[in-house]
Amino acid sequence: MPELPEVETVRRELEKQVKGFTITAAHDLHPRALKPESIAPLKTIDGAKIVDVKRRGKFLWFVLDRPQVLVAHLGMSGQFLIPKKNQPQPKHVRAKFDLSKNFKNKELLFNDQRTFGWVSVEQTVDGIPSSAQHIAKDPFDPFFDRDETINKFAKRKIRIKTALLNQEIMSGVGNIYADETLWRAKVHPEVSTADLTKKKLGLIIDFATEVMDEAIAKNGTSFDDAYKNVNGESGRFEESLAAYGRTDEPCPRCGTPIRRITFGARSSHFCPRCQRKSG
Repeated sequence: MPELPEVETVRRELEKQVKGFTITAAHDLHPRALKPESIAPLKTIDGAKIVDVKRRGKFLWFVLDRPQVLVAHLGMSGQFLIPKKNQPQPKHVRAKFDLSKNFKNKELLFNDQRTFGWVSVEQTVDGIPSSAQHIAKDPFDPFFDRDETINKFAKRKIRIKTALLNQEIMSGVGNIYADETLWRAKVHPEVSTADLTKKKLGLIIDFATEVMDEAIAKNGTSFDDAYKNVNGESGRFEESLAAYGRTDEPCPRCGTPIRRITFGARSSHFCPRCQRKSG
């Protein structure tokens, strides 16, 4: 699933390529493309101008020159693509937006092979769409409160990996960047938040910010065609991963083989020497 770095990469490219364009026609091409809670069909945003493109955690939305916004969640394999001329259409287009600006036309496609992603027409409260109201601020939000987030982690008595994945505590972190964060912090994924000092929790937040910032600089992480940027390019952060997906490969820090464990429906990759559970 695309995490904050991938969604932020998409947001930045969309901002460059579609901001200022008018949606001349919005097409709903699949019964699961539009979120059931959408307050209106896609065609109701015909004629709307895209004023800005924003994000919170893994949620992305287009600010329009009207009270409603167009919200999107990429799910497992959702992609926004702007096809080049004479380029074959992607195989799983679920929604299409015809755009125009100063007599220049282009298509914006929402492609989603697994159909877990969605788009939605929504109202906002304090600038945040309805579907993202429960989502906590992420470390790149200008109003992110590090101390408040530390306290939220400290009040929980759950595994730190579970806490990092909880989008109501701090948003944006998924499986990939949780594993990388904990590897950098030298914390075992099953350690309870109750057993971590506030100083350590702060360091974990800082490492999460650091690793996601580095991933954004490399356009995110791509393991297959499920994630691509708007221009069709894959992310390059996979080459920098220290733990995630590296089962039995040597830890870059100490050489011990990386282990993979599962709990619940999740898996975690960690170094058994650098990230001792008792430590």
